[in-house]
Amino acid sequence: MDSGKNVPLYESERIDDLLTHEMKIIQSYEVFCFSMDAVLLARFASVPKRGRVLDLCTGNGAIPLIMTTRSPEAVFEGIELQPRLYDMASRNVRLNSLDDRLTMHHGDVKEAVQLFGYGKFDLITCNPPYMPAGSGEHNLSEHFAIARHEIRLSLEDVIRVGSQLLKNGGKLALVHRSTRLIDIVTLMRQYGIEPKRMRLVYPRRDAEPNMVLIEGIRNGKPELRIQPPLIVYENGEEYCEELQEIYFGKRDSLS
Repeated sequence: MDSGKNVPLYESERIDDLLTHEMKIIQSYEVFCFSMDAVLLARFASVPKRGRVLDLCTGNGAIPLIMTTRSPEAVFEGIELQPRLYDMASRNVRLNSLDDRLTMHHGDVKEAVQLFGYGKFDLITCNPPYMPAGSGEHNLSEHFAIARHEIRLSLEDVIRVGSQLLKNGGKLALVHRSTRLIDIVTLMRQYGIEPKRMRLVYPRRDAEPNMVLIEGIRNGKPELRIQPPLIVYENGEEYCEELQEIYFGKRDSLS
């Protein structure tokens, strides 16, 4: 089957609307569908006007696809370990005619320094596996298990490699479970990244936060700014006004 831009679709795949700038994305319930986490990170990260941006564990490429809409001159790249997801991400680049601005790489994040070299990026983003290896569901497919659990990549790996890939003064932006906040801050400082900006995400006003968006600067000076909380749902199951504006294109960042 052809998607309409000479980009093939395979069994179980579909084309969804990214809800911004008329962008489309190929997804599959069998292997990967992007979540709100990806959208929030793509809108939270400090995307440079120019420079080089890399998304680690890029999956089907949702985060760098969205980030291209925020900077017309920056160059974007993604790296993905799983062959099927890498192929899907590459086709998403072609589907959105972004071949000149967004490049996907098939590889292991832990070997990214050998692929790219030290100190090459102005911004690195990552929506990493959230759960420790061996926890949670055990009947997941290999694709979901690798994406959700620290089987092939730990939080420490992400932050260590991110620090190595960043230029001095470059930024690392992550989305993760809020319960891992202390681990994130500790590891950032251990690897020379100073946490500078943070926002907690709450499903509802009367609930505890379940996500954290955090950005640090390589060799930055200590000063963490905590932004107002983001409350996802208001009036039952309705997205808050800020999220509706993000999803439907009335604003381009959560900064």
